[in-house]
Amino acid sequence: MRNIPKPQAGEYPPYAIMYIDLVPDDGQVLQHMQDNLATMRQMFVSLSEEKLTERFAEGEWTIKEILVHITDDERIYSYRALRFARGDSTELPGFEPDPYAEQSRANERSITDILDEHHAVRLATIALFNTFTDDMLTRTGVASEHRVSVRALAHHIAGHELHHLNSIRENYLSS
Repeated sequence: MRNIPKPQAGEYPPYAIMYIDLVPDDGQVLQHMQDNLATMRQMFVSLSEEKLTERFAEGEWTIKEILVHITDDERIYSYRALRFARGDSTELPGFEPDPYAEQSRANERSITDILDEHHAVRLATIALFNTFTDDMLTRTGVASEHRVSVRALAHHIAGHELHHLNSIRENYLSS
């Protein structure tokens, strides 16, 4: 898989550091994404329906809703990467994840279906980023009113997933 160096400060919005810092500095972000496919399936496929649909606190998402959110976010950030890599300078809007989660119907879906969808999206993400040249990876665009590079978007995708997996471990699986 192609090597994608970690983005430098200024290539991503300030809030994204919380995701980017979770990704190793080895340039192997796509391999990390590939490896995490097995981790995701192992973590969730054997959990009970009750565990997958419980909320650890009022107003929080369920595990199923979090997993669908990870996939939705990945689709959106991959789309941004495609647009910017292809030289599209159109400013892209942000998105509010809560309405997406509310409309996802995640809790009505099987965990296998959710994981299969995540797997398909992840393979498409890896395939897309593997096509980008070094020049394309450093191209930038504006999304959510922030300038961001294509390579920062790859690291956001990987780090965003890790952030949520850590949260699930801490809030749902630690007891």
